Amino acid sequence: MSEDKKTKVLLFGLGAIGGFYAFICGRNDDVVLSVAARSNYEAVKANGLKIESEGHGSHKVRIDHVLHTPSEAGHRFDYIVCAHKAVNPSATPPLFKDVADEKTTFVLIQNGVGNEEPFREVFPKSTIITCVTWTGAVQKTSGVISHGENEGLEIGLYQNPDVDQTTEKARLDRFAEMMKKGRTTYSIEENIQVKRWEKCVWNAAWNPITTLTQVDTQTWLHSSPEAMATTRQLWHEMIDVAKRCDVPLEHELVDRLMEKILSMKGVFSSMYVDSQAGRPMEVDVILGTAVRKAKELKMEVPVLNAIYAMTAAVDQRITTNLK
Repeated sequence: MSEDKKTKVLLFGLGAIGGFYAFICGRNDDVVLSVAARSNYEAVKANGLKIESEGHGSHKVRIDHVLHTPSEAGHRFDYIVCAHKAVNPSATPPLFKDVADEKTTFVLIQNGVGNEEPFREVFPKSTIITCVTWTGAVQKTSGVISHGENEGLEIGLYQNPDVDQTTEKARLDRFAEMMKKGRTTYSIEENIQVKRWEKCVWNAAWNPITTLTQVDTQTWLHSSPEAMATTRQLWHEMIDVAKRCDVPLEHELVDRLMEKILSMKGVFSSMYVDSQAGRPMEVDVILGTAVRKAKELKMEVPVLNAIYAMTAAVDQRITTNLK
């Protein structure tokens, strides 16, 4: 099959998660895969991308084109898979104006909630597939992805009333088929926002708390009686905001999340790692969206507001030092 007849896919954000899903997409013979890389561009351009996976084995990822920026491609993509960290959500969609139109489907594999809104503003007639990933991967060496056995992708449509629903479903099914051919675990969710908010409730505690305290989850929870009470209150406030946004979460989720974290060894978060490395953090999509929605709805969320304010200050310090 010639390249013109194949599905053109751009993987934007070639970190650990992006690298893993580049590997999955690259297993499709009917896909022309381009990747847009930044910090690991030179390594991937020179030596390719490698994955060492407990579940899939060791492979060199099949990549057709390595780009610095999307506009270098010079053509429209059928699918643009965004796996970058959402540290400045509004800044990303304009980067695709030269390579996307209403026939392009955006796939967002990112933490947080509210990620879809900037894409809808810039591309009002494009399909958006939004995802929650439970895949664990790291990139300790530039261009080499290490993946364990955990993997899973929950996918669903960010409904667009301006696009024919049959077309939307066909684009979702086509992406799901890519995941199937790539031999990864996935599920199609009728209401993906439930899954997004559930994970965001979890992240709203552990990302900022480990960053602010610089202690792991178990050390925090056992540091004082107030620590566990504060965590539970934060989760309740996040669930209240979700419910007011018509996302049907229930407060029993708090007990399930607490049971889950208490059964785990103490861990740090990706936000903590970013802060230690002096990198901007995903404050807006993990905390900021919920804070804004609460303000719009005139809701009292004192713990959420306090955690957000302190985390935003740390992020501001980091970004100021980068200038």
